[in-house]
Amino acid sequence: MPASKELTLTYNVLNDENTFSEGDTLTGRVTLTLAKDTKVKSLFVKVKGDANVHWTEGSGDDKKSYSAFRRYFKLKEYLIPQVSKDTVLPQGIHTFNFRIKMPQGNMPSSFKGRYGKIVYMLEAKMCRSWRMDCEVQTEFSFASKSIPAFGQLMFPQERSVEKEMGLFSKGQVQMAATVDRRAYAPGETVAVVAKVSNPSSQKMTPKFTLKQKVMYFANGSTKTSEKTICKMVGDVITPETEQTVTCPVEIPSDLGQTIHNCDIISVDYYLKVYLDISFASDPEIKFPLVIIPPGFSSVPQPGGAVGLYPPGAVGGPSNSDFPPPAVPVEPYPVPFGPGACRYPAAPDPAQQSDMRSGYNNPLPQQASPYAHPFSVFSSSSAHQQPPSAPPMFQQGDEPPSYMSLFPPSEESPTGSNAK
Repeated sequence: MPASKELTLTYNVLNDENTFSEGDTLTGRVTLTLAKDTKVKSLFVKVKGDANVHWTEGSGDDKKSYSAFRRYFKLKEYLIPQVSKDTVLPQGIHTFNFRIKMPQGNMPSSFKGRYGKIVYMLEAKMCRSWRMDCEVQTEFSFASKSIPAFGQLMFPQERSVEKEMGLFSKGQVQMAATVDRRAYAPGETVAVVAKVSNPSSQKMTPKFTLKQKVMYFANGSTKTSEKTICKMVGDVITPETEQTVTCPVEIPSDLGQTIHNCDIISVDYYLKVYLDISFASDPEIKFPLVIIPPGFSSVPQPGGAVGLYPPGAVGGPSNSDFPPPAVPVEPYPVPFGPGACRYPAAPDPAQQSDMRSGYNNPLPQQASPYAHPFSVFSSSSAHQQPPSAPPMFQQGDEPPSYMSLFPPSEESPTGSNAK
């Protein structure tokens, strides 16, 4: 009869999302069930965070593999220390409590993609002399709260585009669009407003698409994967009309965070607003979005600091080492429920403005502090406005990155099979 019948591992959750962050304390218990008295060399729990990427290209003799590995931390706590003489545990059930404080630092959130992943693992292992080790492990979700310049992500974005219709219809289509801010948590709603001027004889349909772009880096090469998260379609805009379209786009509750603090995996999101026109090039606007963890304030705190919900609030840690905020959060008002794009009532003529400027009160701009090297957009001229607020970008510009202060480091030669 084997000496060890069962080894189990459980941990205590801190919040409704079952996530941990920098500085949080991970607590739990290890239960060991023994069928007879057993000599144990050691028993310990281990917590680690690793990132891996791997892909292959080509075939046959031209086939080449790319891989990279990063370790962010590894912590170990002995429940039965390893000494010169084995420890004898009597028959029965033995329970050991553990408590491990997560390190501080700039570590990326959990992620699993097509060519790589960022995984945080909790493991318990019992070692016996002249016997195979008995171990059990479980993953836990890590939500990074390392977000520099958070307050600057809470300002609205405004962009505009103009397109000539081409051969089948004359005229220049103009579209100006805004979103209420740049940073969103899963489950929140992006309030999108698009103002369209259609002087042509063509009808067109406004569409709104939330996209994810993932880039993997290994051995000096890059692999890119892009997918559509959700898509919404508005009503047709008839020829020779001007209309304003409001479309609330809900961020899926299970959507992963933006990741720019891992040098082998980056995860970006953007919202594409475009006009679907038959037999013509579709005018489009792209807004970069930053997905932040639940529990962050939706309103910038004084001085641009990051605010958290108080313990016990929805999405906030109930047993966390992070300090509580000073001010609770009010959600951003959305005129319509998720899943519907609507045309609001005709605006007051006194409030209408020239389509080339986009809106009555255009937001001021200043030089951008962002310069992330891995961007999803190409560069062109920017919409110029007087400086005094965080930057807004004209269609075609390089979008900002909230992790521009942490550029990817050079690839290390570490193998992908590290333990």
